[in-house]
Amino acid sequence: MTSQHTNSVNTSTVQEGNKSGVRHIEIMDTTLRDGEQTSGVSFSAQEKLTIAQLLLTEVKVDRIEIASARVSEGEFKAVKKITDWAADNGFIDRVEVLTFVDGDVSIKWMQKAGAKVMNLLTKGSLNHLTHQLKKTPEQHFSEIASVLKLATKKGIQCNVYLEDWSNGMRHSRDYVYRFIDFLSTQPVKRVLLPDTLGILIPSEAYAYLSEIVNRYPHIHFDFHGHNDYDLSVANALEAVKAGVRGLHLTINGMGERAGNTPLESTVAVLNDFQKDVKTSVNEKALYKVSKLVEAFSGFRISANKPIVGENVFTQTAGIHADGDKKKNLYHNDLMPERFGRKRKYALGKTSGKANIENNLAQLGIQLSEEDLKTVTQRIIELGDKKETVTQDDLPFIISDVLDSHSFAEKVVVEDYVLTHSKNMRPSTTVRLKFEDEVVEEHASGDGQYDAFMNALKKIYNKKKLPLAKLRDYVVRIPPGGKTDALCETHITWELNGREFTTTGLDSDQTVAAIKATQKMLNLI
Repeated sequence: MTSQHTNSVNTSTVQEGNKSGVRHIEIMDTTLRDGEQTSGVSFSAQEKLTIAQLLLTEVKVDRIEIASARVSEGEFKAVKKITDWAADNGFIDRVEVLTFVDGDVSIKWMQKAGAKVMNLLTKGSLNHLTHQLKKTPEQHFSEIASVLKLATKKGIQCNVYLEDWSNGMRHSRDYVYRFIDFLSTQPVKRVLLPDTLGILIPSEAYAYLSEIVNRYPHIHFDFHGHNDYDLSVANALEAVKAGVRGLHLTINGMGERAGNTPLESTVAVLNDFQKDVKTSVNEKALYKVSKLVEAFSGFRISANKPIVGENVFTQTAGIHADGDKKKNLYHNDLMPERFGRKRKYALGKTSGKANIENNLAQLGIQLSEEDLKTVTQRIIELGDKKETVTQDDLPFIISDVLDSHSFAEKVVVEDYVLTHSKNMRPSTTVRLKFEDEVVEEHASGDGQYDAFMNALKKIYNKKKLPLAKLRDYVVRIPPGGKTDALCETHITWELNGREFTTTGLDSDQTVAAIKATQKMLNLI
């Protein structure tokens, strides 16, 4: 399109925004292109297709940048899968590919892959142009014009990246303006301004971008940030205040070095603090897509990462849980339900009664004041042992604690030593206390618990006491798959023709079985 045509389109957009009083900010997700440059990350073709589908249909971003042209055969297959799906479902104009100033090479690659929108990578600083390309501005602009002309002729829509633009503004501002003057005469829909090395601070981001937007009010500018100083979200907010019309973001802030501007945090900040703009992003889908990208990439995000981290909607201190119960005293605008999540109350040594009551309420369980105190004490004890206690563990803990108080403990497994060595039979030494008498025995077996039971049989035979026979043994582990998860052991016994079941709870399966066995010894 000509410069005149570009101006008329963008003027219409501005007027439409002014009528409603709210500007629409285009969100382009580049997880599948720039985000994949995270060290050690490579998505398969099917993974790329799945992420692309979710971004466009559920997260509802405006555009996605999915690949760099002519990188590899695998990249081509991934792009083809996405463009085939996008063409069939009306999304093809929202799928973009990074291309290069290489004559018709990238264009032919795009045509073969079925892509319709290219983001042409050019040099946005005189330093890059001089030392990497070793060309003059005139040479560079001429080559760019040739690529844009050919792409337009082939029906490809063109956006242009000014690589290292932020350094260009710092050190070669005249070159940047000369470049944008040139682009204003070309068939370009958007000019993309990247802080390639993540050098900007928020005041600079606002100053540079507002200067450019004011100078070229009819050009659509996107801002593309990096997080090297942990300022990318702040820079994105300032970019929007300065008047840019689009932001480039990635799921979980994936990207080279310290990563790109994270989609989830930026959208939340814009929604809460920039009331004169809106995005199309569906906040409720962010957590689900974040977890999927985490699983596909193997790039683990920290538990305290805003919006999508596992701990960000978890209250740990009992006083916070108490405040939430009374009048949501520890809530802010970042409510978990916005992002398809729920508030949690951590269970451990800092848990107060309010924390545990909140968890019980979510499970629909009510306890008496006395039982609640007992369960609270048990959770604190587990926390002191550095056990991870989750809401899924609560029913097991309740069952174990309340069951333990249903009988008097006349028999106590006072001590034991479990031995398990390679190429040797497991063995156990058990010390049992019968009220005032202590008896000790040693035995081996096919496993540690079998050895424990054999030692127990020796003690009961010596004392000529009956011992129940084990009929069934079941271990249950709460969801989560952690190695320190609490195990609940259910053992069914038989004595004198009567069957009964006892349970034991511990993070060690054998210890849980021993606890269940001690309950049996007291019951008989």
